[in-house]
Amino acid sequence: MSYRGRAGSRRASSWLGVSLLALCAAGCSSPSSSHRTVTVWAMGAEGEVIARLLPEFNRLHPDIEVRLQQLPWSAAHQKLLTAFAGDATPDLCQLGNSWIPEFAALEALAPLEARVADSRVVQADDYFPGIWATNLIAGRLYGIPWYVDTRLLFYRRDLLARAGFDHPPRTWSEWAQMLAAIKALVGPERYSVLLPLNEFEPLLVLALEQPDPLLRDDGRFGNFESAGFRRALGFYREMFARGWAPPVANTQISNFWDEFGRGYYSFYISGPWNIGEFKRRLPPEEQGSWMTAPMPGPDGPGASLAGGSSLVIFRRSPHKEEAWQLLEFLSSQAVQQRFYDLSGDLPPRRSTWLAPQLADNVYARAFREQLERLKPAPRLPELERIADEMRLVAERVVRGDLSLEEGPVELDRTVDAILAKRRWILAREAAAP
Repeated sequence: MSYRGRAGSRRASSWLGVSLLALCAAGCSSPSSSHRTVTVWAMGAEGEVIARLLPEFNRLHPDIEVRLQQLPWSAAHQKLLTAFAGDATPDLCQLGNSWIPEFAALEALAPLEARVADSRVVQADDYFPGIWATNLIAGRLYGIPWYVDTRLLFYRRDLLARAGFDHPPRTWSEWAQMLAAIKALVGPERYSVLLPLNEFEPLLVLALEQPDPLLRDDGRFGNFESAGFRRALGFYREMFARGWAPPVANTQISNFWDEFGRGYYSFYISGPWNIGEFKRRLPPEEQGSWMTAPMPGPDGPGASLAGGSSLVIFRRSPHKEEAWQLLEFLSSQAVQQRFYDLSGDLPPRRSTWLAPQLADNVYARAFREQLERLKPAPRLPELERIADEMRLVAERVVRGDLSLEEGPVELDRTVDAILAKRRWILAREAAAP
């Protein structure tokens, strides 16, 4: 699970092993000895977007040459680890937020809080707090949010209206009433909500909405037997047990957008990339039938996960000053607006959302509201393994292989084993003189 989030899973299939070497001074003569060089690695479609932004940076900084390499998400993690082991990391890099704890633990990343304190461009209080927090590890700042990936509801507002409701759900109890009413409306061959069993994100969002943390004792042990996680898992299971959600993986859905358009399901927890997909794939006569809404919570407006990518500077970089200048350029409000226009990725700064292309986008408004209620998942290198175990145990609970009581116990047992090395390391650090 790197979020990269959907930036990984949604784009890895569409970007093959393409590698790009771009000089931002393309077409100019060879750089003189006074030129400085900064290397940048970026993943997926964002690498192509950076290449389109670099000419402006080169105009502002003609003495800095930028070498850009684009990586497919499917190969990026291993390539970064190999580069770290071989002392060949880039100066500046796009890093999925869930990877930051791992590379921070390796002491591969340069802390950035001192640079932020002196910056006129990167202003911490302009960033949504939840996404900023994903870059804070043990009180140190290791990245600057570049774009945000979160999850909320895409829903068929016409079917919701036919079921007797004039607004999207704001609480779990409201949502349950709507799911039951839509199921009664559409009949036995269709469903109210799609929760693919091979996606961990829906359950993770429901769990993050609880007051209980997923892990306890500073991330040493699982906390899945807590009342909060049991409540989240119980609601998740209920949606399958009552026939509101089909017990299928997303590979069993032939076409998400067509099935949404024909009413096979009416609610779907997904991310901002699907705004463009639904606008492109649904026919014109169906464009008024759908809308987005923030996540409902157990007792009121709910939180959602803080994902996306950040920009980091590697500790071994000999060009940290040049890398920071490029990072500031890419983080500026004007460039972030341009980045959104080119990629559709949501900006992490409140000020950027004042631009008309975002402020006037009716489908993006729910995301703007949701970004004020983001929660980072546990910031541990083991997070991806833990999320995968959540998914596996949740599927066993849905299919009846484990009871609602047994699932959290099994998950705590498995996660405690995953965290054994972490406990050992923390114990050694505590015992060190």
